Amino acid sequence: MATKPNGTTTKNPTTPNPNPTPKNQTYNPKSQTYNPNRIPYRPNYRHKRRGRGCNCRRCFCRCCCWTILMIIVILILVAIAGTIFYFLYRPQLPSFSISSLKISQFNLTTSPDDTTRLATNFNVTLSTKNKNKKVVYTYDPIALKAESTNQIELANGDFPRFISAPNNVTIIHSTLSIVSQVLDVDSISSLKSDMKRKRGMPMRILLDTKIVVKMDKLKTNKVGIRVTCDGINGPIPKGKNPSVASITTAKCKVDLRIKILRWTF
Repeated sequence: MATKPNGTTTKNPTTPNPNPTPKNQTYNPKSQTYNPNRIPYRPNYRHKRRGRGCNCRRCFCRCCCWTILMIIVILILVAIAGTIFYFLYRPQLPSFSISSLKISQFNLTTSPDDTTRLATNFNVTLSTKNKNKKVVYTYDPIALKAESTNQIELANGDFPRFISAPNNVTIIHSTLSIVSQVLDVDSISSLKSDMKRKRGMPMRILLDTKIVVKMDKLKTNKVGIRVTCDGINGPIPKGKNPSVASITTAKCKVDLRIKILRWTF
């Protein structure tokens, strides 16, 4: 007889899944195993950066080209306007000439304290001519000065404001003087050397003023001018009679005194 085995019989257990998938599993980046050989992902922005740099350079080049083009156009317009203005008015600077110079006093005196002083009195006459046909010059008061070749001031004076019409000649007569001017040692020796010259003391006359130029309805701002008259030789007067300076070789030059910021040209 076959005997029944004691106890209950059990079914063969099934083979468990080696990689069970748990339910409701969430992704946790920290739980991943660190791999030192893995290269982290980095987005590549090189292409975009190059594109922005090129755009900026193109904009800068365009701005430079337009700026240069505008400057060239403005210069061309200014040149055209200047050419038209010149042919319409043909402006010329006023001319100056010295008519006479008389020295009635020229004294060097030394006081007991060894101080040397200069006292002078000059009578100068100049003329200015406006050569233009359509230009009017309005002069501010003129400051006149006589000085030696070593730039030692000998006398000074002024002349009042006036208007110079087209093709007009204006006579400028002024008295230049110095009452008591203290001189240093170098100035004294230089003046004494010039006083001994046979042809007379070499000197020049300077005029400083400002003018306004008017052409029909056009009117400029004030422009500074300096007139320098060189080639004058003045003998020292003896007694009460004034001496007449030699002006045969005298020439007057007119220079514009244009001031830009702190510099004057």
